[in-house]
Amino acid sequence: MGKINSWISAARLRTLPLSISGIIVGTTIAVSEGVFNIIIFSLALATTLGLQVLSNFANDYGDGVKGTDNEDRVGPQRALQSGLITQKEMLQGIIITAIVTLLFAILLIYVAFGKENLGYALFFFLLGIAAIAAAIKYTVGKSAYGYRGLGDVFVFIFFGLVAVYGSYFLYAHQWNWLVLLPAFSIGFLSMGVLNLNNMRDRASDEKAGKITLVVKLGAKRAKNYHFALILGAILCLVLFTVLNLKSINDFLYLPAFIPLILHLKRVVENENATLLDPELKVLALSTFATAVLFGLGQIW
Repeated sequence: MGKINSWISAARLRTLPLSISGIIVGTTIAVSEGVFNIIIFSLALATTLGLQVLSNFANDYGDGVKGTDNEDRVGPQRALQSGLITQKEMLQGIIITAIVTLLFAILLIYVAFGKENLGYALFFFLLGIAAIAAAIKYTVGKSAYGYRGLGDVFVFIFFGLVAVYGSYFLYAHQWNWLVLLPAFSIGFLSMGVLNLNNMRDRASDEKAGKITLVVKLGAKRAKNYHFALILGAILCLVLFTVLNLKSINDFLYLPAFIPLILHLKRVVENENATLLDPELKVLALSTFATAVLFGLGQIW
């Protein structure tokens, strides 16, 4: 039971609601247009959750091997750092999770496109391979992009564009460029979570040689960047609603912006990075709430 609890802890369940926010948004836009498939939705959720758990395992492994997770780290203690899971066990966990996630992705692509849309199927298969590679390479290996300040770019691509627009396309099989606006919104909020995490860990990351974007920007400019991300997310979602307005219910998500605005105030006024840790939960859950309320507005 102790080992199971260690794996559950390493999977970081608190990150999972954020990871499916994009799927919820993309799916409900498709539902509002009259296209939905419960099997596609289930497999998209399974694939996304697999990618998030894979990313968490790989992050634990990469930072643990490099020594980034040490006594200076502010956040929760990691599985490798604490010795609850060995390097070999974590590596095996990464391989198994990657294989299972790829199988879910292949099933998802087959159900969505079948044999009739081979071009789309091949594109999404390559996208799935890229997502798995990105989940692993964030902290693993000498060329880990999370150590070169590129984590934000990949979060925007996979948590925003791929999660929202990609999931929408799985149902609709057509281009709708307006859907890029909510994709940008979820992408910006997800980048905000990563930025907040890196703001909290700035001192320990810099000391360990992990050059995140926050380390490059410095504390003050990282706050400005965070403000721009959250404000940009709000504006993009509102703009989509205005341009695609069907009923007043489309604005159902507006109350979810209240905790986001209060969160921004606390971040801007913050002088102690260790106190930013609770804000991660606030931002992640606010993003999830925004996605759920947005989705309800789309299908109501």
